Amino acid sequence: MEILGASLRICVSDLDAAIPFYERLAGGRAERFERGGVQVAAVGSFLLMSGPEAELELLRKVTATIAVKDVDEAHRLLTDLGAHVVAGPVATPAGRNLLAVHPDGTVFEYVDHHG
Repeated sequence: MEILGASLRICVSDLDAAIPFYERLAGGRAERFERGGVQVAAVGSFLLMSGPEAELELLRKVTATIAVKDVDEAHRLLTDLGAHVVAGPVATPAGRNLLAVHPDGTVFEYVDHHG
C-alpha cells in the first residue's frame, strides 16, 4: 500500500474565520465541500471541519486522514494486519474512503483521489 500523505483533522466553530489563517500558514487556497451536514475546507495538510456538535463528536475520534493510492488495496492490507474496517470503501466527491480501527484502537480515515 502506497501512502501518499496525511491530513490533520481540525474541528473549528467558525470555518469562515479559520480559513484565512490556514491559507496563509499552508500557502494555498482552501478547497471547500460539504459532507453529511459538515462543512469542510482542505488547506494544504489541514482538514478544517465545522458543523453540528453531534457530527463533530464522531469526527474527533478519527486521528488523521491518510491519502493512499488505492483504497481497495488499503482495505486488503488493513484487514490482513488485523485492523477492523468499520465503514467503506465508499465513494466521495473526490474518490473513495474507508474508516478503520487499528489493532491498538486508533481510528484512521483512508482516502484515494481520482479525477
